[in-house]
Amino acid sequence: MVMLHELRRRAPAIAGPLIGIATTVYFGYHMIEGDRGLLAGREIAVQLSLARQTLTATDTERDALAHKVAGLDPMHVDRDLLDQQIRSTLDLVAPNEVVILHPGESR
Repeated sequence: MVMLHELRRRAPAIAGPLIGIATTVYFGYHMIEGDRGLLAGREIAVQLSLARQTLTATDTERDALAHKVAGLDPMHVDRDLLDQQIRSTLDLVAPNEVVILHPGESR
């Protein structure tokens, strides 16, 4: 009974620091483990790096396709590119050419 009375008497003096400590622990935990914490920031940085690599590869592929399309412009056709497209699409080979097939290579 005496202990309960003593706790009630000291509760107002202890409540402030306890709430402060609890708040500090809460925000400290979420600063490290939360959705926007330090660990999540590292993961987002890795994802950003992978996305940039994908963007670079996609840009390179887009540039190659743009060059190919520009070579097939009806106003000024690149004859070599047109010949290559016709041969690959229609499976044509000139009579004086030799075709070497590699095993496991798909068309």
